[in-house]
Amino acid sequence: MNENYRNFFGLKKEPFGADIAMKDILQTDQLVDTKARLDYEIRLGAVGLVTGEVGSGKSTAIRYAEGNLHPSEYRSIYVTASSGSIMELYRQLLSELSIHRSSNSKITMLRLIKKEITDLVLEKKLKVVLIVDEASLLRLEVFAELHTICQFEKDSKPYLPMILAGQNNLIDKLSYRSSQPLASRIVARSHLQATSLDGMKTYLEHHLTIVGIEHNLFDQTALTAIHQGSGGLFRKANHLARGAIIAAAANNKSMVNAEHVQLAATEIF
Repeated sequence: MNENYRNFFGLKKEPFGADIAMKDILQTDQLVDTKARLDYEIRLGAVGLVTGEVGSGKSTAIRYAEGNLHPSEYRSIYVTASSGSIMELYRQLLSELSIHRSSNSKITMLRLIKKEITDLVLEKKLKVVLIVDEASLLRLEVFAELHTICQFEKDSKPYLPMILAGQNNLIDKLSYRSSQPLASRIVARSHLQATSLDGMKTYLEHHLTIVGIEHNLFDQTALTAIHQGSGGLFRKANHLARGAIIAAAANNKSMVNAEHVQLAATEIF
């Protein structure tokens, strides 16, 4: 089926994929603004927030900002948060830093992490950035522990800027008293909104050009159906658009319409 619909429309590769190359990311106003805010936060060695609903483009925005950091100057440490304890996060950090641990002691793990970060900064002259995705899943007590990772030499050296990305309840968790030490370091916030109908049109057309299509495949009814069905969120729009293209090819139609989008919608949540 995949080859059939790609051949039907003349697509060079799978459309609306999640593995989009850095050079192909659509530079929306929100994306550019988020990058600027994160650049500022990183320069200060502080904490930045990126919030938004599931599928709003948080991970893409972070990848875009991170991808523009020169690899000879920066070392990014990427971890995915969970509802587990700080120990789970420490284990991820140790793994990302390629540190062998001989102890499960929290104090020992924290010491090893901070020593490696200090060595990267002072010995290798790198600027280290910690990225915590899905941070809204973290327990409240973990936010207090995260603050301790940022503290170096009596807090005089901003060695570890941090980016926290998560759903909207991340703000609520950071408002608790126990989270205040970490929250006090926040200097930049970006909240990714759902895109408009015009923004969705630009997004769909951009992704078609990536796969070699220079003309629009979606009629106005399809555009409206994708925008409404996705709530203006890019991830769900990707699924709807790709599914609608497959449905159109199966019906031997050269233009995608709302009926094809509705067929695609029955396959996804």
